[in-house]
Amino acid sequence: MADIRTFRDAVTSWAAGSPGGPASELAVRLRVRTVVLLEGPSDLAAVETLAARYGRDLPAEGVCVMPMGGAMSVGRYAGLLGPPGLGLRLTGLCDEGEQRFYDRGLERARAPRQGFFVCVTDLEDELIRALGVAQVEEIVQAEGELQAWQTFVRQPAQQGRPPHQQMRRFLGTKKGRKIRYGRLLVEALDSERVPAPLDNLLAIL
Repeated sequence: MADIRTFRDAVTSWAAGSPGGPASELAVRLRVRTVVLLEGPSDLAAVETLAARYGRDLPAEGVCVMPMGGAMSVGRYAGLLGPPGLGLRLTGLCDEGEQRFYDRGLERARAPRQGFFVCVTDLEDELIRALGVAQVEEIVQAEGELQAWQTFVRQPAQQGRPPHQQMRRFLGTKKGRKIRYGRLLVEALDSERVPAPLDNLLAIL
């Protein structure tokens, strides 16, 4: 039975040059109405985790959360899924430094800019600042990575950097770590401390 992951895979293949028929058919069959465009899988983990915390079943609501593999792909995905393509509603998150790619890509696709929320630096940085480095360290310790973190911050390249920047860099130093902590950091958030871009995104879905 087709599910939202099948649709996501079909869109990814379409964006890579495969025919768009399967994605179009699945959009109709699954009643997809909205696609959340995200830069990567760690953002996907965070959004899906927060949605679950709010008791939301996004696929059942016709929402597909779509990691694009980088901000420079936004024009391609917006063109396929937005007004020129399937005509779906588009929303999402973008990193502050990548906002220009989103602005240009959405303009080319004639897709509205509202509904896209900008993270200062990136979503990991937003989550670390919301929790505080001390609480993130507790999560790192619970995951058995405290020694790795302590070794990392002693490296010469990390000297003089603010702790939250050190933590953000640490989360990106091992394959799969950002995805895992994207979920864990959201699970640890108090409801009133959810970063505004993430909270605002869920509010409009």
